[in-house]
Amino acid sequence: MHDRALPDGGFALRPGEGFRPEATAWAVIALSVLGIEPRRQEAARRRLAAAQLEDGRVSIAPDHPEVFWPTSLAVLAWQGTLAGQKAKERAAAFLLATTGVHWKKDPNAIFGHDSDLKGWPWRTSTSSWAEPTALALIALQVAGSGAHQRVAEGVRLLLDRQIPGGGWNYGNTTVFGQVLQAMPEDTGMVLAALGPLVLRPAVQESLNFLTDRVARLKTPWSLGWSLLGLGAWGVRPTNAADLIGACWARQERFGGYDTASLALLLVASEAPRGLVSLYQAGFA
Repeated sequence: MHDRALPDGGFALRPGEGFRPEATAWAVIALSVLGIEPRRQEAARRRLAAAQLEDGRVSIAPDHPEVFWPTSLAVLAWQGTLAGQKAKERAAAFLLATTGVHWKKDPNAIFGHDSDLKGWPWRTSTSSWAEPTALALIALQVAGSGAHQRVAEGVRLLLDRQIPGGGWNYGNTTVFGQVLQAMPEDTGMVLAALGPLVLRPAVQESLNFLTDRVARLKTPWSLGWSLLGLGAWGVRPTNAADLIGACWARQERFGGYDTASLALLLVASEAPRGLVSLYQAGFA
């Protein structure tokens, strides 16, 4: 990832591009997990803190403050460092105070999920969805707020969004009475978030769904999150290292992955019991 490191301490998503908060956070997470380059880590954390807004959020870009989903990743990047403590606390407080738009469900609604549950959106003034809710739950657990009522409601939302038969997608279960398709990357992310928070029977069908598919996954996002999700439940495949290696090698054919994808693969290689367990074990 050195070819994405910027002089100001941040990271670009791809070589030759400018600073991106999510790429910087993922780079810090990966370097922390690997236990390497502490100076580069601290420079990146400072650059990330410089991008934090007054209310604690970290937005995707200065001209899009409403798109705040990188805040959860920033919490993970700042975790375990004295220099990042205040920034992490402000970011976690923002997450606890923020919800997606929610409303009482119309009995005639075309969708199947409970729209009154509070999770997290990608951006302000929009509905809650599975991925940003899962990321927020991971971040808040790592930050020490796993017992907060917002986390409990986020869990209820994710369980409500579980596809009949197992798995998750972006956050819809049925539309016009039709069951939608589950996706491995979303399923892995949600399982990674729920691992310490619910009992196995609540997600067993989703574990079955992902266990059946993980060996066939080829992309870093689907494979990385699937391994983290299965690891959180103690069912990580024994050939995980081979799967990661094969995925890494595909860059030779298809071109280099973006910074977030590279970091996710690296983290998945070092977190056999999932992301939350890795942080709680105190690696940072």
